[in-house]
Amino acid sequence: MSKFKKNGLSDATKELLLNKALNAKQKKQKQQQEKPADPTKGIFSKSINKKWTSFEQFDGYKEIEFMEKGGKTLGINSPFFKTHDGIASATSRINGKDYINFSSYNYLGFGGHPEVIKASQDALERYGTTVSASRMVSGERTVQQSLEKEIANLYQVDDALTFVSGHATNVSVIGYLFGPKDLILHDSLAHNSILQGAQLSGAKRIPFRHNDWQHLEDLLSGNRSNFERVLVVIEGLYSMDGDIPDLEKFVEIKKRHHAFLMVDEAHSMGVLGNTGRGIAEHLDIDFKSIDIWMGTLSKSFASCGGYIAGEHALIKHLRHYAPGFLYSVGIAPPLAAASLKSIKLMNNQPERVKRLQSRGELFLRLAKEAGIDTGKSEGYSVIPAMAGSSKKAVELSNIMFDAGINVQPILRPAVEDKAARLRFFISSEHTDVQITTTIQTLSTALNDLK
Repeated sequence: MSKFKKNGLSDATKELLLNKALNAKQKKQKQQQEKPADPTKGIFSKSINKKWTSFEQFDGYKEIEFMEKGGKTLGINSPFFKTHDGIASATSRINGKDYINFSSYNYLGFGGHPEVIKASQDALERYGTTVSASRMVSGERTVQQSLEKEIANLYQVDDALTFVSGHATNVSVIGYLFGPKDLILHDSLAHNSILQGAQLSGAKRIPFRHNDWQHLEDLLSGNRSNFERVLVVIEGLYSMDGDIPDLEKFVEIKKRHHAFLMVDEAHSMGVLGNTGRGIAEHLDIDFKSIDIWMGTLSKSFASCGGYIAGEHALIKHLRHYAPGFLYSVGIAPPLAAASLKSIKLMNNQPERVKRLQSRGELFLRLAKEAGIDTGKSEGYSVIPAMAGSSKKAVELSNIMFDAGINVQPILRPAVEDKAARLRFFISSEHTDVQITTTIQTLSTALNDLK
């Protein structure tokens, strides 16, 4: 009989045992990853162990199965992979019921905007659904070029280049530009795509404490002279905590130590600044003082993909040799058209940005007044509600869903168990009533679970 099914075990004890077991599994997995097999020791005999030929024996799969069984043991339903029936904005229809929705980015409400849909439809009729090959092979489309020109204009830089995936943009660009003789320093809470790109590059990788520019300074002082090129990577607005870096300090440090500075604006473009042009506008910093601007098209610009913006030499180099661009199909015209129209609408309707910012400020203020722990969030588009454990975060998510509010939990291993939370994505389309109702429901749920 499973030790989780013995009589007399409380939910708290079950949760503790599950966490201990999961900790042990992850520790073992990490040790195995850090100690690769030695081919000289003949680990493979004449008969191959079936564990090496079964997908069910992969550590990741076994971890998923373990967590699902743990949830059932604790009587908690999975809150993930819900099926939406239409456009997901401030509200969404799930399984035939309407919900207040905080689990989709759509920061400026352009996903589903009539003019954005019309622009995408026009491109669909003119160009079809795909360009079918890489742009070097299949050629350019005017809508792709126009989009990149608009992105470059946002940043007041020479040029820009679009990729078909935001995650792949970081992986491909970082992984290609830097190598074994280089150093990459990144914020300890940097997105997975940044870590994957750094690992792919083969460069020495060192994380610095979250938003701690002094720690970065110390690391560069002790390491810069040992490497050729150095890349520092930060984010404009962090997707887990909703806080922003002191960009001016990071610019000063990168100049002093002759490093490149890359800023991932996935969650800050369209969110920060008087007109939504990101963290540089927000902090009144020269756009050209950042070497590599990166962003996505899915958060504020109603589409799918990523981009890099910067000086002519950077973009020309990537256009010809970046694997994720050269060996990948070009961005589909309907998607490019949707983002192009979204940027133009943002430029012409700055009130959308102001409305988003005011909604974030309202949510944060009401949450704090209700005694809800919002961590480090500064109240823009990402606001967490700290739960204290993964179990509690899932329970909160399910309670909120039953009350007609869709918000997803962030659990271990994405964060430490004690840092598990609900993560609210704020949109310009959320109303004061929706936000007030949500805070009241969340406050009640938190008190009930104490």
